[in-house]
Amino acid sequence: MEQLIEAMKKVLAESFAFRLKAQYFHWNVEGPDFHQYHEMFGKLYEEVDTAVDGIAEHIRALDSYSPGSFSRFIELSSVKDETLIPSAIGMVTKLYTDNNLLLASLKNARNIADELGENGIVNFLEERIDIHQKHRWMLKATISTGNE
Repeated sequence: MEQLIEAMKKVLAESFAFRLKAQYFHWNVEGPDFHQYHEMFGKLYEEVDTAVDGIAEHIRALDSYSPGSFSRFIELSSVKDETLIPSAIGMVTKLYTDNNLLLASLKNARNIADELGENGIVNFLEERIDIHQKHRWMLKATISTGNE
């Protein structure tokens, strides 16, 4: 069970980091397509924000404490902090990369939960995986040059 708890803590930290980065980009995006990027980043951070509490509650249901400090999230997350303000397309590219990291963590946690027969957590994580696969598609479509 400890392996699942640690995997869920990683999912929580990466979800929070992804959400924070998307909100940071939402606040600071500029350029000729400002409105479209601003809306996209807003929808991303709002959607992920709705999941963060559920992830933390699943950790608590596993009889563990949920991390909640920036320092702990930094330790647990593969999604790195952003202090610069990239171009709009640079922002999308960073979120695409981070979304892929988060997807890998979600799938890892889902596989562990499945092995342990934790069906409620499996179902929750499957829903998150579906949502982040859609995020991946939309982010990739935004950065695509059409030459692939």
